Amino acid sequence: MLYGTVGIVFFVLAFAAPLAAIAGVAPIVFGTAGSVGAPGIYAVCTLVLLVFSVGFAAMSRRHSGPGGFAVYVAKAFGSRPGFSASFVAILGYNAFLSGNLGLFGYMMSQLCERKLSVDVPWWVFALAAVALMCVLGYREIDLSVKVLGVLLIVEMAIILVLDVATLLRGGYDGINFDGFTIRAMSSGAPGIVFLVAFACFVGFEATTLYGEEARDRRRTIPRATYIAVLVVGVFYTLVMWIFQIGYGNEEAAQVATEDPGNFLFAINTHYVGSWSTDAMEWLLATSIFAAVLSMHNALSRYLFALGRDGALPSPVGRPHPRYRSPHRANLIQTAVTLSIVSVFALFGADPYVQLYSWLVGVGSVSILVLYMASSLAVCFVLRSTRDENRLWVTTIAPVIAFVAIGFFLWLAIDNYESLTGSNSALVNHLWLLIPLFAVIGAAVTRNITFGADTPIEQKETA
Repeated sequence: MLYGTVGIVFFVLAFAAPLAAIAGVAPIVFGTAGSVGAPGIYAVCTLVLLVFSVGFAAMSRRHSGPGGFAVYVAKAFGSRPGFSASFVAILGYNAFLSGNLGLFGYMMSQLCERKLSVDVPWWVFALAAVALMCVLGYREIDLSVKVLGVLLIVEMAIILVLDVATLLRGGYDGINFDGFTIRAMSSGAPGIVFLVAFACFVGFEATTLYGEEARDRRRTIPRATYIAVLVVGVFYTLVMWIFQIGYGNEEAAQVATEDPGNFLFAINTHYVGSWSTDAMEWLLATSIFAAVLSMHNALSRYLFALGRDGALPSPVGRPHPRYRSPHRANLIQTAVTLSIVSVFALFGADPYVQLYSWLVGVGSVSILVLYMASSLAVCFVLRSTRDENRLWVTTIAPVIAFVAIGFFLWLAIDNYESLTGSNSALVNHLWLLIPLFAVIGAAVTRNITFGADTPIEQKETA
């Protein structure tokens, strides 16, 4: 089944999990990082990704597929770098997926204890989520679109109610734009804020992952890309601004530090009411599930592409005869996720402090690396394309994006231990798995030709 702009945008937005991302990163931004300049930093990230989208969208008109960013890297530099990028993406998205399953289990366990007075271990909910997303991933993608669409609309609506209520009541001590000043943006630990801000945009490449399932991919993919970046960027910038003016600069840091789990709910109860907070608590759980479902689908398509291109056994790259879904890749991905979550559960790890914090750090750095590689690839490919001679598209925008994201990557690694909250040298160097997986990806290619070298035009007429 083929899908239009709206369907693909749903996957990107659900991947970003607006409500879950807000609940998860806001305490880090205002508490751990001690930043009151979060609104400005999120606005900067949005502008950088819009610049990144210039070349990204132009490239998507020519080359797209379930390999995501790796499609672009392979087209520019060959099969080995392409497979390296695929393996980095698989590492990053698996880290996000497993980490968010820990967060899902933690939130559901807390909810059941508070609302139903029932004590259920976090891993029970995490494993139940794995089973459900396996079933949804096995069936045709349309079922997932419907599930994600409903959850996404409701969760964004309840946050917008909070935004309007806070503005109408004038915030803590009046409406101000302090969070957008250079001084505020450089306060605290801006490197941490930039890292988690980019993490909130995770799922960006989902527009190309579903390229072969788009109706008019030459128009649908670029359009979906710009819409997704704008919606996500404006939404997060607005919410961070609401937190800043709703709590007040000093109070925001205090609440985020002392009671991070209640940071979102406390402000919502104050400005909207407890009735809304009750609904928000349950919607938070569904938001996290929507995110893990999107991540699972994206990872299944990465494995599907690797199977189709020969890096994995060829049956992995064959779609289901009825549903046309990557069903074997879906089952393999389910097994991988099940293994990771089970290991943490068996060792008695804390689902939030360890599983979530440790793995989301790895995922965030992985995605920044992929952004940089994709920017460089876009520049190389578009400069050699005869029908694209706009300097802004072929050179200026990709180079600006490459340099800016590279700077943010350096900040992220330099502040990495603040994100994990761990004193362990092993945990704080988990990001070194990224170059390791890149080497593994290059090693398994041998003489395999990455399928991304086949342009969309040829695929459509084959």
